[in-house]
Amino acid sequence: MPPATMICIDPDTHGGPEVLQPVSRPIPQPGAGEVLIKVAAAGLNRPDILQRRGMYPPPPGAPSIPGLEVAGEIVAVGADLSSKWIGDKVCALVAGGGYAEYCVAPLGQCLPVPEGLSMAEAAALPETLFTVWTNVFERGFAREGETILVHGGTSGIGTMAIALCKLFGLTVIVTCGSDEKCAAAKALGADHAINYATDDFVEAVKAATGGAGVELVLDMVGGDYVPRNLACLKEDGRHVTIAVQRGVTAEINIAALMVRRLMMTGSTLRARPVSFKTHVTEELLAHVWPLVAEGKLRPVMDQSFPLAQAADAHARMEAGAHIGKIVLTL
Repeated sequence: MPPATMICIDPDTHGGPEVLQPVSRPIPQPGAGEVLIKVAAAGLNRPDILQRRGMYPPPPGAPSIPGLEVAGEIVAVGADLSSKWIGDKVCALVAGGGYAEYCVAPLGQCLPVPEGLSMAEAAALPETLFTVWTNVFERGFAREGETILVHGGTSGIGTMAIALCKLFGLTVIVTCGSDEKCAAAKALGADHAINYATDDFVEAVKAATGGAGVELVLDMVGGDYVPRNLACLKEDGRHVTIAVQRGVTAEINIAALMVRRLMMTGSTLRARPVSFKTHVTEELLAHVWPLVAEGKLRPVMDQSFPLAQAADAHARMEAGAHIGKIVLTL
């Protein structure tokens, strides 16, 4: 039986990384359709930073403890579930609660950890994998032979987009903030990498595609990037927004949108219902998880920190020097 309390990161105030200090809290109890995971590792994502700053509150019913993805062992189940799940090694997408020794997750959002995948690697997969799959392949209708532009090529999302798109036959163009990061993105499989600090990415995309442009843009920047992204698209191109780091408003030429038959969409993931995330889990199990089991898909790992050093992990992400995923280990 799990103990009554656990160590976790659950700040009672917003602020800088220093507010992320270990505290003791009661262990959560799994409800209907849920499992309790003894956490071995938890992934760090940019929404965690926004939550810490007070800019991204948890959705109703979610824990105040940050953390959107975990990996570990199921140690208890809801009353409606079979005990056969106890002992299984899983990774899971959660709406919160990951920065803790124990975390509750809907069973439908759990994926088995295959042989050869470490717990740290498993914890680094769910958030980026769910995000890239739903936005690039479902909302963005990506198809083999197409070309995609991905901003933030060495971020957790960017590195996952490179890996997944290459496995499914796409040409990948990324933007990065330095020549070093561009070199890292190309080493990871990107076909072209553009230093947005020194080059106009619109002109660079045109040069890389012989003036044709791309079929799809995955944008996590927003703001004034949006009209420039649209200029990178071919006719009938698709633009998918998943974050708005440069602002929530943009000015675009609607007539050009109409004439060129461009499609704009976007999504968030955290507040979507369990039924939707369960559906995505089933799609991943069918189409992507075999690639994980075969060793063909792995997250790009940056650095691991003990849970007690969550503040250091946040500071590293905010500094912007990381390449790939940062994880907390227990």
